[in-house]
Amino acid sequence: MSHPFQHRVCIAGASGRMGQMLVDAVRHSGDCVLAGALDVASSPSIGLDAGAATGQPTGVAITADLAAGLAGSQCLIDFTRPEGTMVHLRECARQGVNLVIGTTGFSEEQKAEIAEAARSIAIVMAPNMSVGVNVTLKLLDMAARALSTGYDIEVIEAHHRHKVDAPSGTALKMGEVIASALGRDLKDCAVYAREGVTGERDPSSIGFATIRGGDIVGDHTVLFAGTGERIEITHKSASRATYAQGSLRAVRFLAGRPAGLYDMFDVLGLR
Repeated sequence: MSHPFQHRVCIAGASGRMGQMLVDAVRHSGDCVLAGALDVASSPSIGLDAGAATGQPTGVAITADLAAGLAGSQCLIDFTRPEGTMVHLRECARQGVNLVIGTTGFSEEQKAEIAEAARSIAIVMAPNMSVGVNVTLKLLDMAARALSTGYDIEVIEAHHRHKVDAPSGTALKMGEVIASALGRDLKDCAVYAREGVTGERDPSSIGFATIRGGDIVGDHTVLFAGTGERIEITHKSASRATYAQGSLRAVRFLAGRPAGLYDMFDVLGLR
């Protein structure tokens, strides 16, 4: 019997690292309750309790049956892969379940389909759910506007060896925020690779450097390099717990909201 004031949450990829962090965050939240846990049919965790791995049973079994897994939920939190998220999106739209999307690496077509679904359900989508990262994005917007000439801008990011996409969704979002503040389009000014005789740096470009190794959760630095000084704005994640806490803030924000596509700036009142 769920408490009437609790948010009934379903978690996608429930047996993964992020999924387990979310299960844990929901358990400790006080105002959210686990109502469903999803994973791919090939997962060895199918049929097990979502809290089995941590020895903290939730009473919710992990299932590959989307319709059944979402049936009792008000909101799905999804940090999986684009292909998986798109399948979940369609079922959420069908059942009227809100969605918090932390997945990165979507194509333009996939983003368009998410925007279309947001006409019928409320969705928070952000490449990074961390409260601190989103405050950092706000700081970058302010810095870029003030440092629009005479400063070269470079985005440096580091992640663990298992991350499959590069640059990270967060690094790209940082580039987009900066480009937008400068009145540019990131597509026109991003430089993702340098090797050999590259010629002088184009002052209007935004450069990206990607580091992969070990168990780094996520480090991002934006360097504004001028003549005689440089400004570095850095955010470092020590734990995925920060993404889980931000996700729960997104769940709370969506409760009772009209259909639409929101982001963490909406959730945190940073607009």
